[in-house]
Amino acid sequence: MKSLQELAAIRDRMRQTVNTREPGENPIRVQVGMATCGIAMGARGVLNAFTEEVARRGLPGIMVTQTGCIGICKYEPVVEVFVPGQEKVTYVHMNPEKAARVVAEHLVGGHVVTEYTIGQAGTEE
Repeated sequence: MKSLQELAAIRDRMRQTVNTREPGENPIRVQVGMATCGIAMGARGVLNAFTEEVARRGLPGIMVTQTGCIGICKYEPVVEVFVPGQEKVTYVHMNPEKAARVVAEHLVGGHVVTEYTIGQAGTEE
């Protein structure tokens, strides 16, 4: 059985995670494809990596969500990043390590990690 302090710590961690899934004013939206094919290829770990990295860095205004089929199964796990006023960026063949780099370079730094995008990484077979 967990102590009251352990439960409070878990609650606080989960509250931060939930905050990354709630929309703010003009949020950046990170959408992870979580259809059966995406889950089979590791999308759950990618979703968790984005959620944890955004929470760890305390980034306001970034909403991490999941969606169903994106329609490009052979490129799973697929992540779409929507920044207000910019074109959607589609990242393919993602993993937790790539997710951390996308948070650092794209979401924080504002620079698309082009080698992970569908036009670049998607051509590798």
